[in-house]
Amino acid sequence: MIWKDEGELFVRCKKNPILTVNSWPYNVSSVFNPAAVMVNNTTILLVRVEDHRGFSHLTVARSKNGIDSWEIDPKPTFSSDPTYHSEEIYGIEDPRITYIDEIGKWAIAYTAYSDSGPLTSLAYTEDFDNFERLGAIMPPENKDAAIFPTRLNGKWAMLHRPVSNIVGAKANIWISFSPDMKYWGEHEVLLYAREGGWWDARKIGLAPPPMKTSDGWLIMYYGVRQTTSKKSYRLGLALLDLEDPTKVLHRSEGWVFGPREMYERTGDVNDVVFPCGWILVGDELRIYYGSADMSVAMASAKMSDVMKYIRECPGEQCPEQYYK
Repeated sequence: MIWKDEGELFVRCKKNPILTVNSWPYNVSSVFNPAAVMVNNTTILLVRVEDHRGFSHLTVARSKNGIDSWEIDPKPTFSSDPTYHSEEIYGIEDPRITYIDEIGKWAIAYTAYSDSGPLTSLAYTEDFDNFERLGAIMPPENKDAAIFPTRLNGKWAMLHRPVSNIVGAKANIWISFSPDMKYWGEHEVLLYAREGGWWDARKIGLAPPPMKTSDGWLIMYYGVRQTTSKKSYRLGLALLDLEDPTKVLHRSEGWVFGPREMYERTGDVNDVVFPCGWILVGDELRIYYGSADMSVAMASAKMSDVMKYIRECPGEQCPEQYYK
């Protein structure tokens, strides 16, 4: 089968970047990597904000149209609490939000930065003003986690990305299961990073939380390509089985979105587009992403085009021919 280059699926918002440090009501160093949800026809972003120590916290920004006229909380909305949660001593980062209908709360999976490195923590909220911490749910190093919105075969499921310090080890996306969202097991690799010259060789990680569609769970993930002079973060797609998310139905070969504009090319970390949230507005799928670890931007695609694209991607994962 001859591969056809479809190019990028997502089109950038003309007002990008939609949030910068100049938007903020208090002093900050950078704003990026937002989670995104829709509540009562209002777009809510939970934005990672880095202060001038280099530590991060999370702040809510609200907009009726999801593009401009943002109302930003006048102080940090959700900050680290190292007194009672020592795993957060160096801040909290990169949230992913999932509404859990069974408990009537939003589950926020985020990265806590500890003395031992980054790890996955979980909190609940009903109003994005008050937060209930469950604490650390994965040991370091682990990040890029998100919860599925419903139980699957009676268990909660979570995607995450552990990292090994062994030289040559790949960073793959894993899936795990839990009876209560606190204790997790049945760990297995879901998506493997490819090898060689691929755009997603050696290191991948989850971007927004999984989105339920009639065809399966839609996954967006990032891949990191290392060249001699730099790393580039780009985005791809995968589709998982609705009943058994350990089954990968389709996976994109090329990236569907990558750094191109100057606000994505140059910043604290160059050549990065990094979404932690997406929202479906009618047939418009919007991704909200951090650009070069400095600002927040938005891009969108028709959901019908996205699903058509992923359905035409390879239908199985075969390490011998697909990764290598």
